[in-house]
Formats: sequence, structure tokens, C-alpha cells
Amino acid sequence: MIWQKEESLSRDEIRLLQGDRLRKTVAHVYENIPFYKKKMDDMGIEVGDIKGIEDLNKLPFTTKQDLRDNYPYGFFAVPMKKVVRVHASSGTTGQPTVVGYTKNDLDTWANCMARVLVGMGATEDDVVQNSLGYGFFTGGLGFHYGTEKLGATIVPISSGNTKKQIQIMREFGSTMLVTTPSYALYLAESIRSMGIDPATDLKLRIGALGAEPWSHEMRNQIEELLGIKAYDSYGLSEVIGPGVGFECTHKNHIHINEDHFIPEIINPLTLKSLPTGESGELVFTTVTKEAMPLLRYRTRDITSLIPGECGCGRTTIRMTKCTGRSDDMLIIRGVNVFPSQIESVLLNLGEIAPHYMLIVDRVNNLDTLEVWVEGKEGITFVDGMRYMKEIEKRITAEIQSVLGIQVKVKLVEPKSIARSEGKAKRIIDKRQL
Repeated sequence: MIWQKEESLSRDEIRLLQGDRLRKTVAHVYENIPFYKKKMDDMGIEVGDIKGIEDLNKLPFTTKQDLRDNYPYGFFAVPMKKVVRVHASSGTTGQPTVVGYTKNDLDTWANCMARVLVGMGATEDDVVQNSLGYGFFTGGLGFHYGTEKLGATIVPISSGNTKKQIQIMREFGSTMLVTTPSYALYLAESIRSMGIDPATDLKLRIGALGAEPWSHEMRNQIEELLGIKAYDSYGLSEVIGPGVGFECTHKNHIHINEDHFIPEIINPLTLKSLPTGESGELVFTTVTKEAMPLLRYRTRDITSLIPGECGCGRTTIRMTKCTGRSDDMLIIRGVNVFPSQIESVLLNLGEIAPHYMLIVDRVNNLDTLEVWVEGKEGITFVDGMRYMKEIEKRITAEIQSVLGIQVKVKLVEPKSIARSEGKAKRIIDKRQL
């Protein structure tokens, strides 16, 4: 099932629609956002120079720092009396980024989220347990209004309180779980420890997971432990929130709602556009937002674009699962390392639990990488130190063969790595302390 006809337009129809919306957006931001007027004037770009999406690369980039520098409302393109809601991202490394919505923006968002749910196989008969945070974080409310738009039943339990989550899951007959991948794993672990069998005691069938990078191997673990089909939900608060992209039931990469968000892939160092299919940094231009449209917003996410019709009937361009973020990428002795690479290796090994931590340090001017990983209960420590060392040696060899650098692997006690009820923290970089 497809929610809106725009998801299955021909490529020519999509390009014409994008071009028309881009021209209107450029005029809108030039007239109403001083940041863009100055940028375009400095670059010698006039509104009339943008005739279609082929002119997209003439426009200036926007970064998260630009949004912070214009905190809180400097990127709003409408008067405050038309802004009916604001969200904000975490401000742990500076000013938070603030996002505004008009009534039309909220309706656009709800429809994008209904597309996500329908694409994952949800119907109006589903009971959706929303275990994402409500409040400033866009995730919870995005799925909330998308579920209501679809006509399904929403259970707005929010994040945390794991025992309550499981109780509600059983008693309310939840059929769809919305959360982060790391919390889905924690829920699965807790469900098993309580003696609950998901196959017989729960009605879960779908998982909509996002807000953090996760590997195909982690997906396999979640699906096996919870007895569900798990799909990737992609979004950014600055662009709209969740609803930018999603996996359909064919799991054939992530469909981008490109009638609203025009994607590009650029080289993050040269800022030059890359051909379709090449991996680089994902950039979005929003072309239907009223309150806070953005030109060429740099997401920092590393991915590639895949053209062609999917088996589900959608013709929208797709993106591969993000390998990580350019600003989360670790550079160890000149080698680019993404946590997802290490996660894939770890989750392919049978003797360990799907919980790990990366410790980066600098000793005698040389970068070091230590990987802490939990052993499975009843396996890792049964045969004592010798057995542990054998597993550590095997993990070390596997990681080094993938990364091409030396690492130290430390096997730790089950449940000794802190669990997350939101986004997981996987990296401790002591070089920055």
C-alpha cells in the first residue's frame, strides 16, 4: 500500500514538481531569511537564476552551526504568530538548534509519517507503542501524529520505565514498536529475563527503529530476539524530524520523501556534488516547509543514493543505510573508522552480547583504540581466563582484518556496559578531554 500518489510519480514528474517547489522556496527564503539573502547576494546569485533542480548546486550550504549562530528564531521565514510549534535539538555542545512549524508544516509532517508507517506494513488496525521521547525531541510527536493520520491506535508511553513498557506491551496488545535500535535490544533482553516469550506472550510484529546508526547485524539480532520485522526510519530535526526517509517491507534501502526533501551527495572535503551511487555526505533542501525551509543542509550522514523503482511500487530515490556520520567518524592513525564497521564484526560472532563501547586515547602521541564487549551470560566466563583470551584474540583478528589497524579487545562481564533508554553512547574519546 502507498499512502500518497507523489510516492509513485515518474522521474520526469518528480523533477518537475521538485523544480517548481524549489523556485518558490528560494524566493521565500531570500525574502524572509536574512542569512540566505546575504549568502546569495555575496555569491552573486539572484532568485531568477534558479530555474530547476539542475541549478541546486548554485545555492549556498547550511550547517548546524549556522542554525546555532542564529538562535533561536533567525531561520524562521514566517512571523511568530504563524508558528504553532517549536522543537529543539540537544544543546550539549553549544546552542541547541530550534525548528519551527506552521499548521501546514505539521500536516506535511503527519503525512510523511503516515507514509513511513504504511511503508513498513502498518494499517489502521495496528496498536503502535511509541517508546520515543516526547517533548523537544521530534521523534515521539512525529510518530504520534503520523499514527493518528493513518488511523491506527497510538500508545504514547514515551521512553524509559522498561518494566512498564513491557507490561503495557503485553496488556495493550501492542503490534508495532517505535524506538531506537539500542533500546529495542535492551527491551528484548529485559523481556527474556522476565521469562516472557515474544512469540506467545506478545503481539508485536513490526519495529520502526531510528535516531541512531545501526547495522544489518543488529537488525538480525533484534528481529530474532523480539520476533518482529524491524525497519529503518530516517530523519533529522532540522529537516522536519522523522519522516524524511524509511524502509518499506521489501527492505530495499531507504525511500526518501523527495517531493518534500531534495537529496544530494557531496564530498565532505571538497563540497563538490558526487554522481548517483557514490558514497559521501547527504545534503537536503526542503521544498515544502513554510516556517523554516533550509537550502542544502549538511546532515553529516555518510550514505549513497540508489535510483530505480522498488518492488513496492514507489519510485522515490532511495539511500543506503548510513555507515555513520562524518562528525562521528573516528580517525585512528590516519584510518577512517565508523562504529558501525566494528558493530558488524562483533554481531557476527556468537560468543558475545550485542553491547559494546569504543575507548579512544592517545599514548605517546599515538592513537589507540580499545573495544569493550560483553560476553553472553553462561558462556563467556564458564571456562575461565583461557576461554576469554581465545575469544578476545579472535575478535581482535576479525576487527583488525576489517579496519587494518591494531586494536585492543577487552571482554567484560555481562550487563556491565551501561544500557540506554534512548540513544546509545558508543564512543569515549579521551583525546578530547
